[in-house]
Parts: sequence; C-alpha cells; structure tokens
Amino acid sequence: MANNLLEGKRGIIFGALDENSIAWKVAEKAMEQGAKFVLTNAPIAMRFGEIDKLGEKTGATIIPADATSVSDLENLFEKSMEILGGKLDFVLHSIGMSVNVRKGKHYTEYDYNHLTKGWDVSAVSFHKVMSVAKKMDAVNEWGSIVALSYIAAQRTFPGYNDMADNKSYLESIARSFGYYYGTDKNVRVNTISQSPTPTTAGSGVKGFTEFLNFAEEMSPLGNATAAECADYTIMMFSDFTKKVTMQNLFHDGGFATTGISEKVMKNFIEGRYTK
Repeated sequence: MANNLLEGKRGIIFGALDENSIAWKVAEKAMEQGAKFVLTNAPIAMRFGEIDKLGEKTGATIIPADATSVSDLENLFEKSMEILGGKLDFVLHSIGMSVNVRKGKHYTEYDYNHLTKGWDVSAVSFHKVMSVAKKMDAVNEWGSIVALSYIAAQRTFPGYNDMADNKSYLESIARSFGYYYGTDKNVRVNTISQSPTPTTAGSGVKGFTEFLNFAEEMSPLGNATAAECADYTIMMFSDFTKKVTMQNLFHDGGFATTGISEKVMKNFIEGRYTK
C-alpha cells in the first residue's frame, strides 16, 4: 500500500544483491512510498548479484562502494548528494559476511585473519558509514540510519559462528554512535533484529533450515518475511518514529520473548525431537 510515507525523502541503501535480499525489498518499498535513493554494494558483490535490475526498476543510480573503505564512502556520500539534490534522510546498512562461515571453520577454531575481515565488513563498516556521513554533514536533522541484525547477538546459536560476535558489535555501535549522532545532529540510529530469513547470505549459515523451522514454531506470529522487514524499515525511515533511537528492535514474530511455545512442547512430547 503506497501512502507516501517517504515522499520527498532521499537516501542510500547498502547491500541489495538479488530479489531475496531484504535491502532489495526495502528499495522497492521506498520507491512505492515516494523516496529517491542511491543503491550501493561492494564491487565484488555486484558481480555476483542483480543490482542493475533493481536500479532499472526503481530508477536509482548505482554507485559501487566498499563499505570498509573510508575513501569509497566519502565518494559515495558526495555523489549521492549531488545526484539526489541534497542531504540524505535515511541510510540502510544491510551488510554481513563471514569468511569463517564460508570456509566451514568451527567457532572454537577461528582463522583470525578471516575474523578480522568479517568483523570489518559486518560491523566496523557501520561505524565508518556513520563517521563519514557525520563529518560530511550528509544527513538531515531527524534522519534515520538503520542496520540489520539477528538475535544471535544476544543468544547462542551454534553454527552462526563469528557472525554472532559481529552482530553484537554492530548493535553496540548503534547505541554508542547513536548517542553522539543524536545529541549533535538529531539523527537517529537503530538496528532491526529480524527473523531468520532465506536470503543469499543467511542461507549460507550451517543449520539455517533448522533455524528457520524452529523459529517458525517458536514465534507466536510466525517468522517475519523479508518483505515484512522492509515495511518495518520504511516505518523506521518515516517521520512517525522521530524519537526512536539507540534501540535494537526485534522484528521476529515474538521469538525473542517466547521461552517455549506449545508447538515446540508438543513436538517434544510426541518424540519429534530426539537426541
């Protein structure tokens, strides 16, 4: 439903890869709600994705940028403001990568060079994005910056590996940078902790299908889809959430606050879950 929630607003959306990406859905919803934006992703990711298709669909300019590179980010924000005709109102950070996961490294046996790379891409890049934006005064007052997270930042999920550590750090950055961005510029910073979602990145986690099914049975409202996450993100970009900042917002059908569901209990009783 288009009701112009983002009419006249400008932004940057990081991380759209293909139609399964949450960032892809956010771009589609942002267009429907009247926003103009630039799409960006790392050059290497763009070679494997379909971001050009999304650019054509939404009328968005695509600017390649490595989010771990300060110079790339400076160029991205400068060109985005030129293309869009002014300062920005929203930024989506939808970036995550673990070389340890890709290489099948167990959590207790990290390759620390891989760890550093994944940490930089998945979490430190969020600090770099906001640091560059703040120094360039690139975001309007009451602008909204959102990053995507997962409950493994607070709870242990075997197989999620060092991405759990990355998400913990990401959420800490949102709180700490959010304080300074709020007091200095009235810009809000939040993370959204989404249900397990069958994106290209998420599906690469060992045991992902089991995560997905278990979360569905645990959540009173069921898992939130990528499209539903996009709707929630649009609300966070809108003026209806002007005083929400430094929060990790669970968008997971109630999973985060459900100790155990009747469905899961029934499965134990009926012997579906075995040792």
